[in-house]
Amino acid sequence: MNWKSFRQARLTLPLFKLFKQVMPGLSDTEREALEAGDVWWDAQLFSGNPDWQQLLDTRAPQLTEAEQAFMDGPVETLCQMLDDWQITWTLHDLPQEAWRYIRENHFFGLIIPERYGGLGFSAYAHSQVIRKLSSRSLTAAVTVMVPNSLGPGELLMQFGTEAQREHYLPRLAKGQEVPAFGLTSPEAGSDAASMRDEGVVCRDMFEGEETLGIRLNWHKRFITLGPVATLLGLAFKLRDPDHLIGDTEDIGITLALVPTHLPGIEIGRRHIPSLQMFQNGPNFGRDVFIPIDYVIGGRDRVGQGWRMLMSALAAGRGISLPSQSAAAAALAARTSGAYARVRQQFDLPVAKFEGVQYRLARIASTAYVLDAGRKLTCAGLDEGRKLSVISAIMKAHSTYRMRDAINDAMDVHAGKAVIDGPLNYLGNAYRAIPVGITVEGANIMTRNLIIFGQGAIRCHPWLLAEMQAVDNPDPEAGLEAFDTAFWRHVSHSLANAWRAWARSWSGGLLAPSPNNVGKVRHHYRAIARYAACFALSADVALLTLGGSLKRKELLSARFGDILSELYLLTAVLKRWRDDNEQPEDLPVVAYAVESGLANIQQSFAEIFANLPNRPAAWLLRLIIQPLGRTRLGPSDKLVAACAELLTESCDTRDRLTEGLCLGYNDNEGLARLERAFDLVVKAESIERKLKEANQQGWRRGLESGVISTEEGDMMKAMEDAVAGVIEVDSFEAASLSPQ
Repeated sequence: MNWKSFRQARLTLPLFKLFKQVMPGLSDTEREALEAGDVWWDAQLFSGNPDWQQLLDTRAPQLTEAEQAFMDGPVETLCQMLDDWQITWTLHDLPQEAWRYIRENHFFGLIIPERYGGLGFSAYAHSQVIRKLSSRSLTAAVTVMVPNSLGPGELLMQFGTEAQREHYLPRLAKGQEVPAFGLTSPEAGSDAASMRDEGVVCRDMFEGEETLGIRLNWHKRFITLGPVATLLGLAFKLRDPDHLIGDTEDIGITLALVPTHLPGIEIGRRHIPSLQMFQNGPNFGRDVFIPIDYVIGGRDRVGQGWRMLMSALAAGRGISLPSQSAAAAALAARTSGAYARVRQQFDLPVAKFEGVQYRLARIASTAYVLDAGRKLTCAGLDEGRKLSVISAIMKAHSTYRMRDAINDAMDVHAGKAVIDGPLNYLGNAYRAIPVGITVEGANIMTRNLIIFGQGAIRCHPWLLAEMQAVDNPDPEAGLEAFDTAFWRHVSHSLANAWRAWARSWSGGLLAPSPNNVGKVRHHYRAIARYAACFALSADVALLTLGGSLKRKELLSARFGDILSELYLLTAVLKRWRDDNEQPEDLPVVAYAVESGLANIQQSFAEIFANLPNRPAAWLLRLIIQPLGRTRLGPSDKLVAACAELLTESCDTRDRLTEGLCLGYNDNEGLARLERAFDLVVKAESIERKLKEANQQGWRRGLESGVISTEEGDMMKAMEDAVAGVIEVDSFEAASLSPQ
């Protein structure tokens, strides 16, 4: 007997049998979800020893000439048509001219290839469009976003038959069809497998001919664009009791295209999601008959709906809400820094108060981190990957951090932000926060179950291979595959144990970093340290908990938080590299890294405190945190430096907030703020001159000749502009009374 045969018989076989009992089983739904997505940089982080060169070699996303022309032309024109106060409180919808312009200029066809009449834009261009629109009107952004993310267009491009593509994609691109997608039902939100919406294969008359098709009954709600949709993508459970298309009776989740004019379809009344006026509502189908050819992908795709959804969601979820969230954080940064500079209390700009600086610094970091994550994710998507785990990270953490940024901005603005009206540029963003956190997979489920639960299986170098081996119906083939995967897993774990110990006990000095990264080398080393610690801890948790780890949601969430922080921090370092390593950006880079590392250490401490196997927890703590928590977050000095970046007219501030719509006239609060900020910055030298001359007020300075007439005019203009910013809206009582 050779060594391999001896190993399999004496060592691997008992472990193979044990793993069959303790390894987490995969349901059909979970298996389809895992097979739908790709792994990329997330797998490098999960390996415990990320290849930094792969990250740095990733091409930075850029707009083509055509994409930039679209941003400068149609997107800018659309922004000029939008008045968010009017949309929300008067029209309760986009103006008809905006709807018409969206259709005529192919906003619904951003991702549809040019050969079908679409624009064929990259993921990054799609993201940039949503980013700018979001800073002007969330209603417009959502209206454009939905047809280009999870919807009939995306599903047709990936899975449709050529006949379906030829018929529907040109119509969608030109706005001749308004699409919506019906997934959520009253009984099934995040748990799509529990949906009661049903289709039964049968024969019936359709357009005068007996046709093989599906009789549908459904009730969907929360369907964006549903009230105005002409083409509904529908998810339902398909049954074939008479075996008209095969031997299987319960076929499973299936997707079909359903024109909304068909008999039996009822479009319900509108929902109002957190006072956001994008079209959203329920719809119903009662004995609606469609030909079998209406199934997306045709008869060959019946029962594959969940996998198709997961594949489409892996792309769209990584673009839409992260783009909105990054825009909201950038808007919070731009406005909060400007307002803190122009608003004075106790004869000082409020930006000088440390409590305000703390909020400003955190907003600046959030804006930088979210945009870095957005750009790195778009780069991966534009390489043709369907990033399921990364998209889940970006969706959950971008919307959570958007909430933090908007809340901080509200604190800085105080009373200015709580009085609603056309001059309030934060109120609608504040009201919209719950929408982003809830839709496209509720964040609680995404954070607690999906990020680590899916990431552990999909991104781990050997775990999925082990699970597939123990699930193999051929015992001999399964044992052979398990033997290879298991012993490589052992080697992988031992290597990460050494890495984690050496890197932790050396304070990261023994961790690798790329060449020529200059002043951020220590950040790379810190991240490499915690990647090894994460990989080791994940292996220990999987080994000691097995399948029960799926039920330890709080532990899973903490592991997911660590993986998410590692991804976002590497995106920060990649962005700094792609921005040509601007030294003036280093404070916000350092703040982001210090804050992220403190969060990682806190998550590790909570894992060690709650891991059921106490000896394993003690050993991990000894290896990973021998001195306890040593990362306490950014220093006060760093806080002040970051806050100053938002309160000065500088390149860093412009980079943080590029691509936003900043208003068009002095009747708009945002445009007023921009003008006042510019004047306050320009007037700083005049105020310094007055202070040095011990003059109280610019009028006395003008009378005494300390400042010139032109300088006096500037001070007057600045004073008036600041008063315009501080002003809030008021209304006649009669105008607010019910009619």
